[in-house]
Amino acid sequence: MDDRQFRTAMGKFATGVTVIATDVDGDVHGMTANAFMSVSLDPKLVVISIGEKARILEKIKQSQTFSVNILAADQQELSMIFAGQLKEHREVEFDRLDGKPVLNGAVAQIACEVSTVHVEGDHTLFIGRVTDIHLEDAEPLIFYSGKYRALAEAVTV
Repeated sequence: MDDRQFRTAMGKFATGVTVIATDVDGDVHGMTANAFMSVSLDPKLVVISIGEKARILEKIKQSQTFSVNILAADQQELSMIFAGQLKEHREVEFDRLDGKPVLNGAVAQIACEVSTVHVEGDHTLFIGRVTDIHLEDAEPLIFYSGKYRALAEAVTV
């Protein structure tokens, strides 16, 4: 199998879209990611996977904190900004949750402190201890097969 085939297969797993954010010396850094999942309920832990070439990798190592912002269906532009898909620079305002930078309007804002770091292949896994959560009642932004999507209402039979 080649790299393209592997990426295509992984893209067949529908995911939510997140922006991972961290703060170093008052400067907020963010990155769009879909490599996120919950790990444990007790204690409350999540994991994010960051590629070795991502600029935010060293920032999270420095700050030892991060937030996971699960984007709402109307936040596709924010995903594109933090994925580097928009050419013109756009300022993004961040709120704070337990001192960590978060995006207003996200379906969920999850503040974390790094608990464990594990390097595997060309990615670093950060296990984060959840320190606070804020939820909004909104539909999530979905990513599937290389495209943004929205949830459809379930049809009952």
